[in-house]
Amino acid sequence: MNPVSTPEIAPASTAALADLAANPLDWHDLADRVLKGHALTEAEGLAALRCPDDQLLDLLSAAFRIRRRYWGKTVQLYFLMNAKSGLCPEDCSYCSQSKISTAEIPRYNFLSRDKILEGARIAAEQQARTYCMVISARGPSEREMQAVEQLVPLIKSQYQLDVCACLGLLTPDQAARLKACGVDTVNHNLNTSESYYGEICTTHSYQDRLDTLRAVRDAGLKICSGGIIGMGETDLDVVRMAFALRDLRVESIPLNFLNPIDGTPLAGSRHLTPRYCLKALALYRFANPASEIRIAGGREIHLGSLQSLGLYAANSLFVGDYLTTRGQAPAADYKMIEELGFEVTQCEETGRCGDPNA
Repeated sequence: MNPVSTPEIAPASTAALADLAANPLDWHDLADRVLKGHALTEAEGLAALRCPDDQLLDLLSAAFRIRRRYWGKTVQLYFLMNAKSGLCPEDCSYCSQSKISTAEIPRYNFLSRDKILEGARIAAEQQARTYCMVISARGPSEREMQAVEQLVPLIKSQYQLDVCACLGLLTPDQAARLKACGVDTVNHNLNTSESYYGEICTTHSYQDRLDTLRAVRDAGLKICSGGIIGMGETDLDVVRMAFALRDLRVESIPLNFLNPIDGTPLAGSRHLTPRYCLKALALYRFANPASEIRIAGGREIHLGSLQSLGLYAANSLFVGDYLTTRGQAPAADYKMIEELGFEVTQCEETGRCGDPNA
């Protein structure tokens, strides 16, 4: 397979940035243009991230108009199962499961059939539409591939859940096998911009991740890919990751906010405010208008009491715990969604998980 790369992004000119500084954007005008097919420019993306705090509600209101066009007032819930924890040979700086992490986490090989199916039962009970099976690894072993192939049909027949697999780097053959056994979506995050990637991982490349996403797309699977904000990257890195996901036509974008876990190289890193996180969510909605955007890991830490405002730009949440950290109690999520006047979308409501137009 030939390497795949994202198109070159023309940098925002000094003149374009100066013009926006002198003539601030009308966020609702920008939303109108996006809804008519306008592709967000780099300068506009930077302007969203740097939006004055006193314009934040206007920015979110404009982002909500785009979200409402494609997703109405629905919220999609996802449930994570850490099917294999720790033991990873990669050196990703943010990850508690990497080989360089000393974080005190559970470490175990691929869970038993019964434990995976029990997780699916809990996902269904918690109103999730998608069950995400995740392993810590560079890529899946043959044994792990076979386990997934056996489990996915059981999960789908017993609980009518969509299944998302996050198994690390994949070959075209492995992606095809996941499609054949009934996996709906594969998650493989870009994590940051291409230019910053070497700062957070050295054991595999950004291009390796792009090649996996190409294999997933070629197999006919949906792509779930996002990243982590707050790892020391610049505003430009945040914008360029949004555009890379746009160029890849990613259906589902989980946006994480760094949880600086003790024992990882990024422990103690705190670069985020709730307001910046909300601006980032709005940016990703403007850049990827039709994509599902998920407020993922770190929302409880960084958004705090402003979590509900994030759903004016995003339309999806993880419910329950994350891979090695605790999440907000599901009951608090249901209450938040209800108080917004939004509603949880489940498989039986649409007839097919993941498609609000079904």
